[in-house]
Amino acid sequence: MTKVAIVTGGSRGIGAAISIALKTVGYSVAANYAGNDAAAAKFKAETGIPVYKWSVADYDSCAAGIKQVEADLGPVSVLVNNAGITRDAMFHKITREQWKEVIDTNLSGVFNMTHPLWSGMR
Repeated sequence: MTKVAIVTGGSRGIGAAISIALKTVGYSVAANYAGNDAAAAKFKAETGIPVYKWSVADYDSCAAGIKQVEADLGPVSVLVNNAGITRDAMFHKITREQWKEVIDTNLSGVFNMTHPLWSGMR
């Protein structure tokens, strides 16, 4: 049975490289992405790795996305929390909303993805 891996932010940049590396060593990979549909479609066409769209900043979306991946590919045994965003601004110019977006994605996203998988992975 092939092991299943989810890579958040898995269709571009470092995440794409991780997705491809995992596939190369025999994993069935699900590449998560949040917004760039064209890049995700191109990645899927070039690699054959399925892509799944949801925001790691939203717990319920993560739980639903994980459920879909497991229905399609099987139980997840590897999670790579790679998703992250930047909202570059000097501290005195960053807005509260920009700060919240970064924290919700870069920090809460790790919890939102790991928590629903924890019992099955441990």
